[in-house]
Amino acid sequence: MSTGKGLIIAAPNSNSGKTFITLGTLRALARKGVSVSSAKVGPDYIDPAFHGAATKRLCPNLDGWAMREDSLHYLLDNLANQSDLIVCEGVMGLFDGATLPANSPSNKDGSPADIARRTGWPVVLVIDANAQAASAAALIHGFATFDKDVHIKGVIFNKVGGPGHVQLLKNACETHIPHIQVLGYVPRKTELALPERHLGLVLAEEHPELEEFLNKSADFLEDHIDLDNLVQLAESSFIPSVCERNAFFAPLGQRIAIAKDKAYAFAYPALLEHWRNAGAELTFFSPLKDEIPDQACDAIYLPGGYPELYATTLAGNADFLNALRNHHDKGTLIFGECGGYMTLGKVLTDRDGRAHEMAGILDLETSFAKRKLHLGYRDVVCKTDTPFGAIGHRLRGHEFHYATIIKEKGTALFECKNASGVTLGPSGLTRNNCFGSFFHLIDSF
Repeated sequence: MSTGKGLIIAAPNSNSGKTFITLGTLRALARKGVSVSSAKVGPDYIDPAFHGAATKRLCPNLDGWAMREDSLHYLLDNLANQSDLIVCEGVMGLFDGATLPANSPSNKDGSPADIARRTGWPVVLVIDANAQAASAAALIHGFATFDKDVHIKGVIFNKVGGPGHVQLLKNACETHIPHIQVLGYVPRKTELALPERHLGLVLAEEHPELEEFLNKSADFLEDHIDLDNLVQLAESSFIPSVCERNAFFAPLGQRIAIAKDKAYAFAYPALLEHWRNAGAELTFFSPLKDEIPDQACDAIYLPGGYPELYATTLAGNADFLNALRNHHDKGTLIFGECGGYMTLGKVLTDRDGRAHEMAGILDLETSFAKRKLHLGYRDVVCKTDTPFGAIGHRLRGHEFHYATIIKEKGTALFECKNASGVTLGPSGLTRNNCFGSFFHLIDSF
């Protein structure tokens, strides 16, 4: 059994500043010599990369809805064994997760509160204090009493005004919620804001001065947050050790070539680490540089990302596209997720209406000329034999993209439902040894 000492930094809603607070805290603690690791609640590719830059350690996603207990315990066990403290960042609001069926007996909805219940970790709530004073204490009281199994032990006020504002907040908390520690009052600091893109923050590797940003954030928060008290709030969780590493789904092959660059950046590091631990050899190549997959590979993985931003370059990279076609012809297993799926299709139309020829292995045409958000958890069943399981096998994951399908013709890969159990219909395509879908796989059930 492992004991993972940790806490969760969450908020009542998105855009409260919890990512900035988390990153600055992680870097500040790491600089102090604290053996700290991080985790991120829910499906997210971008925030964990920033976490990893702050701590120099892999940041896994903890998903209470899309992961089996074995998978969740496997990740928690790894975190507990590699560090003395785990700082886990929430997602959206503290109690926001999957919309479960109305008659569901489970409260495993993937929310930050879900992870707090399962681990026993206390919550530090980040409050956007802009334009409120005593009302903030009422908000905190409501969150603290909403679920008896979720323990809010601390609060950090963000976007605070001058000394007068601080005093109003302090008085309200001392009067109405004296049992909850106020760990800090963080002033507005717009110059430390992270740049954003339509799917969230820009990639960590695209940040022009990431190290400087992390250090400045740490300096700033050290002046405004009581980090010593924050660390003292962390509590141990009784986490069952995983004897058999049967988490997630099996590697796609023995030697897997993985696309990795700014166009194909959305692969979960914990999954790749699991594949390595299972004995697979992983090699990487950059489609943007017109590199080709390892010729000795027996599987190719094209993760999601932003191919639509680089469609002109990708369409002109003949070596890369021809290599995909050649591997398909000789029987190499190919799997594409979201952006990778679009690449395996015939045509990708960018937001300006320009059509770009892709690999053409699957009879698929996608477009960003008319953007439509597709967002949410997905519960799917394999409609054919796949690398992830035989026909009828169940998987869970998520979908997050703005692409519109113009044409999708052929053998469907999955039958898809959302987290509420509503049928969404067929999803993805398969042709011979090639498989693809907009669905991002998280775990096998």
